[in-house]
Amino acid sequence: MSASTFPFSAETYTSRREQLMKTLQSGKVLLLGNSNSSVNYEDNYYPFRQDSSFLYYIGLNQPGLNAVIDVDKGETILFGDDISMDHIVWMGDQEKLADLAAKAGIEKVVPSVEVFDYVDKATMYLPPYRSAHTIKLEQYLDIKELNPSLKLILAIIDQRNIKSQEEITYLHKAAGLTAKMHETIMANAKAGMSEYELVGLASKFAFDNDARWSFTPIMTTNGQTLHNHNYHNILQDGDLLLFDGGIEHSSGYAGDMTRAYPVSKTFSDKQKDIYNIVKAALDVSVEASKPGVYYKDVHLLAGLEIAKGLTELGLMKGDPEAAVDDGAQALFFPHGLGHMIGLDVHDMENLGENFVGYDETIRRSTEFGLKSLRLGRPLKNGNAITIEPGIYFIPQLIDQWASEGLHSEFLNYDAIKAYKDFGGIRIENDYIIDQNGAQLLGDPLVYDVDGVEAVRAKS
Repeated sequence: MSASTFPFSAETYTSRREQLMKTLQSGKVLLLGNSNSSVNYEDNYYPFRQDSSFLYYIGLNQPGLNAVIDVDKGETILFGDDISMDHIVWMGDQEKLADLAAKAGIEKVVPSVEVFDYVDKATMYLPPYRSAHTIKLEQYLDIKELNPSLKLILAIIDQRNIKSQEEITYLHKAAGLTAKMHETIMANAKAGMSEYELVGLASKFAFDNDARWSFTPIMTTNGQTLHNHNYHNILQDGDLLLFDGGIEHSSGYAGDMTRAYPVSKTFSDKQKDIYNIVKAALDVSVEASKPGVYYKDVHLLAGLEIAKGLTELGLMKGDPEAAVDDGAQALFFPHGLGHMIGLDVHDMENLGENFVGYDETIRRSTEFGLKSLRLGRPLKNGNAITIEPGIYFIPQLIDQWASEGLHSEFLNYDAIKAYKDFGGIRIENDYIIDQNGAQLLGDPLVYDVDGVEAVRAKS
């Protein structure tokens, strides 16, 4: 999204701000935009990414801006400066700030330095996630200790958690591009290639579609490491490749999908057994995800499906329901089933993971596995979520649990040890919740064994 391109109309941005003002009823809100962030010297920047709440309410996608929403006066003030001749010489001309602001329904634009005249210690603000934001808040508000407004945090979460039809359209586009990127890698990965070559191929797909990564991708033959960002392994026949990656559409909305498949053109019997258990866990989770259902319960249902499948394979034993109640399945499924998705791939996580994923009816667990569940609250019509079950064989974790005899009533450690070199499998799609349940975002990407092997046959 360029500085002069707005995904939504001025009426949409104005309506969003009006809804926020109606919820807050009084006071002032300071929304900090992001600035350029230097890599290794001042003029060498990381790619610019605007703050997501700033994008949602203000719409302007360029550095060096801030905004105040004055609830009592019913107005929004944009703080920024038109570019200098030096900027024009080096970076080119751009629209006047007042013209850009008008595209977001903002009439009042004042120089950056005047922000001090519009805010005070009582001004509401969000938790900073950059040190530059912390410094600005201390300076603008003349405070020494930050105390972000919980009222503002909850108001924004409640609003952004429910996606409009316009937003859903962009989420479909982000997920659609993400699916096509994954299919490209699935069809081209082959033995002898490096993981970084595949990251390069996926990156090319993103740039070819005027898009970028929604997060740092995971492309690994060591899928047992949940967030593996080392790309130096060489693919070999017999390996499983796990690719967790997403496209951020030019509108700012994110996709996030995962597939795992054999470097060989077909799954081994051992790989197929584990894969089909993960697929079954995904399918039951999608079926169960409906408005009013606690996502924690969907997570536990996925865990139960995994426990049932592993019990049939002889890796677990006893009653699967009792095993899940005991937390034994977390040896293989140590992360949460999914999270909100939107303008952030983990939507609004900077506002507080527990505020986004939990509410007054449910508190986050401290139990291993469950403590990593980002989303536990009841699902609502308009929620955009990921569903991403997985099974992983983490040698160090297996050894620790076996040495301590943890959950030995449900875990067949002798059989499990034969899988210590297996790796991991995760299958992930993006969904929008409506009155009928979970609807797939984007174009379908194969995830059944036959479908995956048909694509792999092209490699």
